[in-house]
Amino acid sequence: MAEKPVDSLSESEAEAELKRLAEEIAEHDRRYHTEDAPVITDAEYDALARRNLAIEERFPALVREDSPSLRVGAAPAEGFTKVRHAVPMLSLAKAYTDDDVTDFIERGRRFFDRDKELDIAFTAEPKIDGLSASLRYENGVFVQGATRGNGAVGEDITANLKTIADIPAKLKGSGWPETIEIRGEVYMTYAEFEALKQRSAAVGGQDYVNPRNTAAGSLRQKDPSVTASRNLKFFAYAWGYTTADPAPTQYDSVQKFAEWGFKISPLMVRAKSAEELIAHYHRIEEQRSALGYDIDGVVYKVDQLELQRRWGFVTGEPRWAIAHKFPAEQAMTTVQKIDIQVGRTGTLAPVARLAPVTVGGVVVENVTLHNEDYIKGLDSTGQPIRDGIDVRIGDTVVIQRAGDVIPQIVSVVIDKRPADAVPYEFPHTCPICGSPATREINEKTGNEDS
Repeated sequence: MAEKPVDSLSESEAEAELKRLAEEIAEHDRRYHTEDAPVITDAEYDALARRNLAIEERFPALVREDSPSLRVGAAPAEGFTKVRHAVPMLSLAKAYTDDDVTDFIERGRRFFDRDKELDIAFTAEPKIDGLSASLRYENGVFVQGATRGNGAVGEDITANLKTIADIPAKLKGSGWPETIEIRGEVYMTYAEFEALKQRSAAVGGQDYVNPRNTAAGSLRQKDPSVTASRNLKFFAYAWGYTTADPAPTQYDSVQKFAEWGFKISPLMVRAKSAEELIAHYHRIEEQRSALGYDIDGVVYKVDQLELQRRWGFVTGEPRWAIAHKFPAEQAMTTVQKIDIQVGRTGTLAPVARLAPVTVGGVVVENVTLHNEDYIKGLDSTGQPIRDGIDVRIGDTVVIQRAGDVIPQIVSVVIDKRPADAVPYEFPHTCPICGSPATREINEKTGNEDS
């Protein structure tokens, strides 16, 4: 049933499939939001959610009360005081292609079609892959912080949030509302993640899979001193309940946050067309590995707050915003250096050391280049592979995890190759023992091996 096309489902099959999807997605929500230990990739999760939505659109009478499309996040974890959000923390609709973005822009223009002179603007900013938090300020003083939880009720983690240097105890400047809930993302940098892994390995502690789960787990510690030791970061990008708008537009409101002492994304821009938004999406995608922290897409929002209110909401989502996700199975990064590893039998295997980037939920820093011919863009018979593109130090490369397990280079982005990049020269001596490196003839294939 899970593989049967939606258009081919009977009503009874659709009902059974919606039940299965509701249960499966609820379990994945619990693992991701409550336990910080997902067992599937974002792409796999999104595929389940898209199938659920497609069935609901075809059979609207079968929409369940516990439908994933009506739910945000998961129930708050036990052990924390519950906090009811004055304004729900909603999820965002997803875009996976440039056409999806164009459709979003066109929907907005059709909605406001009667306002012929209306000049609609949009914002675009990186979608940080961390843990959402809401910070309540009264008269400029931080009084309470909470997780998103299920969107309506979160967990009170005020003491832990107070340990994060990016979160001001008192707002700077002036002009802030009497009460405002600043919302944003708590995250961990690659550098801090690697340092934590090394500290843990030195004492025989646990291993950590990726920065997002580690940041979330760090934020839910019973002992705030543990949270403080993790050096978490925070970007502000939105707000919930407020006694007054920070500014008339989304962009200017976020700039106000910076004036009040918050860190905001330096990559946030304002644009007028789908073409501009998509171009910025690709610029951010190219910079992804150099940011030093995880992002998994770009968020677009209608800029004018009055237009946001007029366009309104659908169940669980604002109509005026959308998240343009990056392809989950691939990522772009740079080759920082190429090292030689010596195998058990004495074979020399080159390994590319990459600027860290998350692919399929795992941080990838190394990828094998197999042998000398592979680096040069040749197969074992000397014929060009990957369009004859060689891999060089400094190159921008697209990587993926084959079968979601083994990282591999898919392609090299030639137009981003540094002018001083030179072909990699395979060593003529073994880096371990110093003996000459030679290529032997494989008796089975008759080809030279490295």
